[in-house]
Amino acid sequence: MTTSLPPRPDVRADLTDRPRRTRRTPALRSLTREISLLAAQFIYPMFIHEGQDEQPIASMPGVSRYSVAGAVARVGEALSLGVNTVVLFGIPNSKDAQGTQAYADQGIVQVATRAIKAAHPGVSVIADTCLCEYTDHGHCGPLCEIGGEVTVDNDAALELLARTAVSQARAGADIVAPSAMMDGQIGAIRTALDAAGFTHVPVMSYAVKYASGYYGPFRDAAGSTPSFGDRGGYQMDPAGGYREALREARLDAEQGADYLMVKPGLPYLDVIRVIRDAFDLPLVAYNVSGEYAMVKAAVAAGMLDERRTVLETLTSFRRAGADAIMTYHALDAARWLREDAQVREDVQVREDAQASSVQASSVNK
Repeated sequence: MTTSLPPRPDVRADLTDRPRRTRRTPALRSLTREISLLAAQFIYPMFIHEGQDEQPIASMPGVSRYSVAGAVARVGEALSLGVNTVVLFGIPNSKDAQGTQAYADQGIVQVATRAIKAAHPGVSVIADTCLCEYTDHGHCGPLCEIGGEVTVDNDAALELLARTAVSQARAGADIVAPSAMMDGQIGAIRTALDAAGFTHVPVMSYAVKYASGYYGPFRDAAGSTPSFGDRGGYQMDPAGGYREALREARLDAEQGADYLMVKPGLPYLDVIRVIRDAFDLPLVAYNVSGEYAMVKAAVAAGMLDERRTVLETLTSFRRAGADAIMTYHALDAARWLREDAQVREDVQVREDAQASSVQASSVNK
């Protein structure tokens, strides 16, 4: 392409440090890239309900509630794209004050886990271990009254969470992931799993989970909005600072957590880095429903390029120190990464062919 450009100014003799040299072409940029982003690093969240249809979630375009059969098919699609891990959130037909369907052996997550593992034994299934989707009041455990205030009975919840984890492990879950933010939940679950013979099943702790405004679409999807109050009494204060985050992570690590998680991810990249620097356990960032919905809304309004924005966001979690990313973008991102890899492969094939042609021509001469 010929353009009319102004004359090049005299080069400054003292400008010896030129970082742009290593960024000039895509090949040069890839040579020194520090952060990898792979489909195998994604965890795909799925909502499973007891109906037979697929129910799109209005507040999360592209996300649906799946039947068990639909979930099996969707997991097959995930595996074909290189996404090897899913996390299951259950939506039962009936709820009660104790959340009994969470730990029922025929509960929706347990049934879905068995079906998915039977059809796709190579997938890793994470079972969300909580009660909020199963209680009729929407809180993460049975209720009690303390000082005239109705709240979650922490110690009663521990027993039910432990029963839930054992039931999920019995159904074939590869990992249980307690998200209730009850004090002592990791120790109670680890003890129960070991006593039931599931010493091999790891616990992924939602160790640093904030009482966040970014969860709205999830509560719409899972039907888990509290019927009164909020979860600020047991989830973390967004302004709590690093000491609280380190304390929560330390307690869970000491009680036997195999993975730590920071949730939400994007507003807490600084916390991800603090936890990464303090602990050597595998670390997960949860790219939550509100973060997903914001990108989708901005894309629909023509404000953002979806592919570029999503991949940049996911890369930021890896740069902050996350080993894995739980994200509703997982399948799209995996597809884009595969397309990028195919483009690079096609370019390499063409370059190799050209080099071979030049070499052959030289030999013939």
